Amino acid sequence: MGQQETVATSLGRAVRDEIDASLAETDADLARRYPGDPGTRQPVHTVYVPADAFTAGTLRTWGDRALAALDEHAPDAAALAAVLGTPDELAEPVHERVRAKLEHEPVEDLRIDFEDGYGPRDDAEEDADAARAAELTAAACQDGTAAPYMGIRVKCMEAAVRDRSIRTLDIFLTGLMDAGGLPAGLVLTLPKVSRPEQVAAMAHLAGEFEKARGLAAGRIGFEIQIETAQAVLGADGTATVARMIDAAQGRATALHYGTYDYSAACGISAAHQSLDHPAADHAKAVMQTAAAGTGVRLSDGSTNVLPVGATGQVHDAWRLHHRLVRRSLARGYYQGWDMHPGHLPSRYAAVYAFYREGLEQAAARLVAYTHRTGGGVLDEPATARALSGYLLRGLDCGALDAGETARLTGLTRADLEALAGRPGA
Repeated sequence: MGQQETVATSLGRAVRDEIDASLAETDADLARRYPGDPGTRQPVHTVYVPADAFTAGTLRTWGDRALAALDEHAPDAAALAAVLGTPDELAEPVHERVRAKLEHEPVEDLRIDFEDGYGPRDDAEEDADAARAAELTAAACQDGTAAPYMGIRVKCMEAAVRDRSIRTLDIFLTGLMDAGGLPAGLVLTLPKVSRPEQVAAMAHLAGEFEKARGLAAGRIGFEIQIETAQAVLGADGTATVARMIDAAQGRATALHYGTYDYSAACGISAAHQSLDHPAADHAKAVMQTAAAGTGVRLSDGSTNVLPVGATGQVHDAWRLHHRLVRRSLARGYYQGWDMHPGHLPSRYAAVYAFYREGLEQAAARLVAYTHRTGGGVLDEPATARALSGYLLRGLDCGALDAGETARLTGLTRADLEALAGRPGA
């Protein structure tokens, strides 16, 4: 009693040491390439606003216009539920949370657009707009009116617009530094990437800015927009998007799918360009596989069907948008683009129903897992991570409350973060 029994083995310690030594380089490479989820909040959407149209009141204007649309076309919980097919038991809590969201945080991620939404301008005009974007972003971060995530989309790294892209980025980042530093929620987006070398150039540019302004190496990250066929499948038949993540040298924060540019590049006619086209599903499946374990997030694209006009037209657009958002969530794309204030009610209604309808089942499975009681589903640690991540995303966006998740699971947020494997938990 009290003594460990000795069991017979045939291999000595030297063999294990030899194996460790032979795999040391592989271990280090896997740790570098696949660090896992960054453990930060992921916004449920990105809103694009042309740089010349962006003002200090843009965020509030989007919220007010979304509320006005809700009041006009679905003034109460029953009306919104009837339009979107929300179950009766979720109608009130979803409607209540949608209104609260639109009142207090209508936009989670804002991109001031210097690319397609802005178009070609003379240099003096774009210089002024880039400087103004920095000034307004810095002011919003300082007075607490900024979106949780906020930044710009520059032009791409193709030769025709490369100098303009670099100059706009430099002006914007310099303006932020001169106004007090880069905000925590800063996001930069590089569009129309077709080769890993363009990503490497963006990474080099970020590094040079860090050196010029005395920032810590790696401080500046950026999103890669997947909008060209070459970004998914290279000329040599390789999955180019995986090489792009590697070319970013740890700076890639997300992959964003560009619905309409990608669809057009694949020769899909305008009437059939959509998030649920088979070509879109293929591209996003490749993106998802390439990004798995890397800590790089995924974002789906947008619908260009706007909820405007008569009530019937608005309802049709809401139903389409709601269906597409739900479809993306079920496929593990937890973020998308919203093109119009009228998309916000259907976005948040879809997101909130998604997390609320699965709350009790996810909580019960976590209780069974943490207490080793079974419960009809035998979950693996990987599934427990997924269940915890599901609840954490619901908490982050306002679909769930910390009190109800604690009551149903007996777990604190810190417990959920630990189960989800988030860094620092």
